[in-house]
Amino acid sequence: MALRWPAAATGAHFGCRASKKGTMRPPPPTPSPAAKLFKLPPRIGPLFWPWEKVKVGPLVVSPMGFGTWAWGNQLLWGYKEEMDALLQETFDLALRNGITLFDTADSYGTGRLNGQSERLLGKFIREFQGRNIGDNIVIATKFAAYPWRLTPGQFVKACKSSLERLQLDQIGIGQLHWSTANYAPLQEQALWDGLVAMYEEGLVRAVGVSNYGPKQLIKIHDYLESRGVPLCSAQVQFSLLSMSDAQMELKEVCNSLGIRLIAYSPLGLGMLTGKYTTSRLPRGPRALLFRQVLPGLDPLLNSLKDISERRQKTMSQVAINWCICKGTIPIPGVKSVKQAEENLGSLGWRLSSDEIFELESAAKSSPKKMIQNIFQTR
Repeated sequence: MALRWPAAATGAHFGCRASKKGTMRPPPPTPSPAAKLFKLPPRIGPLFWPWEKVKVGPLVVSPMGFGTWAWGNQLLWGYKEEMDALLQETFDLALRNGITLFDTADSYGTGRLNGQSERLLGKFIREFQGRNIGDNIVIATKFAAYPWRLTPGQFVKACKSSLERLQLDQIGIGQLHWSTANYAPLQEQALWDGLVAMYEEGLVRAVGVSNYGPKQLIKIHDYLESRGVPLCSAQVQFSLLSMSDAQMELKEVCNSLGIRLIAYSPLGLGMLTGKYTTSRLPRGPRALLFRQVLPGLDPLLNSLKDISERRQKTMSQVAINWCICKGTIPIPGVKSVKQAEENLGSLGWRLSSDEIFELESAAKSSPKKMIQNIFQTR
């Protein structure tokens, strides 16, 4: 299913917002000191206007999407099947507030729950209680580069299996979950040809990649272009904790090739929310990572806190808004109504250029950084 709105300029690459007529205007200025003393009035109207939607290849989506990694993942996110009703509430809230992009993967789900995220998304779409959603949703799913998927036909089969779980006729964006260039370069050709086959058979409206570095991204872009298949998106870990030279180079490559960067883990798995400290860690495997990284994040967390207080926003909302100002589509994960409501507060406003500079300076001065995905190529 894919959204079909008229395309419009967003100005996302330049940190500006487009007016209704498509002309550019700068972000709103930093609030005066008086704003600290008085509660600012709420934004009048929807969280974002139709002309603020974002182009991804032939598709047009909300300026932020939601990720569904937690929907079925017991190991890292503590999923239980009795959570499904709450997850549906969360999905319904997102749709009612204009979110149209939902990211998933055929590998999401632990053990017997493999593929559970796709199954739940399909179920929630069918059971949504509200206006007729029709083509107003873009599902972006990722296909794992399992070692036994060695031919384009096997990737087409994987795509059809995802369609069956989602109970859809067509996927919005079909994505390669990762590249095998680092460890099985001979498999890479099958991945690329698999994307071509999915696109040519009409199983997906657009194609994208995930965890590709700048050099490998250029290679696949050029190959797909030679086959008449446009590469519309590149999904990568991107946040104030993931500002390495490779990530910023990747963003520049995306800009030059007309590829939209989708930012996963915009909150650094929760480290940028301000909810955790070295004495208050999350449960499960994340605690090991947080214990290593959090002690060196004081400059960045303090900056996030200062700006959030001035803006009367949460630290999470400021961190996500930074991703939007950088021209990406952030896809924070959600598994509760409360999380969705907080993330929605990232929309409808923009950080100033001074605030962006302050955040990035603090991020660079923080001695600890997020560990990059081991599958990301150069």
